[in-house]
Amino acid sequence: MSSSFITLKTIADHQDLIINLQSSELALQGTFKIPGDKSISHRALILGAISQGETIIKGLLLGQDPHNTAVCLRRMGVEIPPLNSDCITFKGVGLKNLQEPLNVLDAGNSGTTIRLMLGLLASHQGHFFCITGDNSLRTRPMSRVVKPLQEMGAKIWGRKNHSLAPLAIQGHNLTPIHYYSSIASAQVKSCILLAGLMTEGKTTITEPTLSRDHSERMLQAFGATLDIDPSTHSVTITGGTPLTGQKVVVPGDISSAAFWLVAGAIVPESELVIKNVGVNPTRTGILEVLAMMEANITFENQRVVTGEPVADLRVKSSRLKACTISEEIIPRLIDEIPILTVAAVFAQGITVIKDAAELRVKESDRLAAIASQLNRMGARITEFPDGLEIVGGTPLTGGELDSYADHRIAMSLVIAALMAKGPTIIHRSEAIAVSYPEFITTLQQLIT
Repeated sequence: MSSSFITLKTIADHQDLIINLQSSELALQGTFKIPGDKSISHRALILGAISQGETIIKGLLLGQDPHNTAVCLRRMGVEIPPLNSDCITFKGVGLKNLQEPLNVLDAGNSGTTIRLMLGLLASHQGHFFCITGDNSLRTRPMSRVVKPLQEMGAKIWGRKNHSLAPLAIQGHNLTPIHYYSSIASAQVKSCILLAGLMTEGKTTITEPTLSRDHSERMLQAFGATLDIDPSTHSVTITGGTPLTGQKVVVPGDISSAAFWLVAGAIVPESELVIKNVGVNPTRTGILEVLAMMEANITFENQRVVTGEPVADLRVKSSRLKACTISEEIIPRLIDEIPILTVAAVFAQGITVIKDAAELRVKESDRLAAIASQLNRMGARITEFPDGLEIVGGTPLTGGELDSYADHRIAMSLVIAALMAKGPTIIHRSEAIAVSYPEFITTLQQLIT
């Protein structure tokens, strides 16, 4: 099958992606690598910036989000070279040594950038900072990190009672706290841990359930003193310990692999091998759910790379079955729910997703976005306040769709379009570059 049936059309500052494939003739075959993990890329840049000595990062994600983190750090005096995925090397400035920027910091579309930066900046006594983002980011809730930082003594101002960007921060000496978070969020946890890192004493955060633990792993690798209690979902950091630059090898992002895992499962006669995927247990909810759906996925070449478990994943086409996704597994697959919704459309039976209201405050309202667009293709999805009900087995028809400028919605719709009858047009597909700039190129190479 020729890849010429996938085309991009630029209209003003937006791109339309046009997909016109005959699903009856389509198969996906290949062995390939995916971009570096976005969460780990952010954290490697940030911890390297506030460490002493040299940090080397290999496999860095070249998406727009890590780029925004690097630009913010450069504006505060960290000499980070142009990003590339092979290897970058730079020297950190140490704890509390970021410079006051001459201009507003711009996090773009990156919630990780703005929330983790708030934890960094709040403790820089005597410095003033202002940070903002794009139209989408300026609507996303920041009170979940502003509130605990204010409890530590931070001085932060913003729109809507300090809950929306732009946010202004006056650096101040902070006081350690024990914060009980009402949500399981790695961004909230990481923000508090970074603030606690630069606060004398012990700062603790307790979550209702375990969120992804990349910050804990990397902080320990850089020399921070942490006490982790899995039984209570608590992490305590002892402030004031200097960090030492490290060599970080970033594994492939399982959130990016998720699109290919679902594509390989639903497209007949397909077999894909995805190399070097991070399989951190706080991120593998996608694999557990696909196992419940009886997807044919196997682990190969399992190993540990700089503290993170890694494996090659082989997926073959299979007949999926419906399941229920809820409760404690949700934080471990929150970013993968849009593509799991696509999988559910092609599964036998009724799939139910619950306890996922957090998706309404991502780059878009992802519950509403994925439900509305798949329904436009002929799916049968009912939306609830905290989830979705998907009746599987209904054939899809191509149509004119909107990505809502959300990278995960855009890529999920691309995978759905592979199995749709007739052409599909996806508006604002440029959002894909936020996390996976090579996504369309990779798809073209896998089509046989």
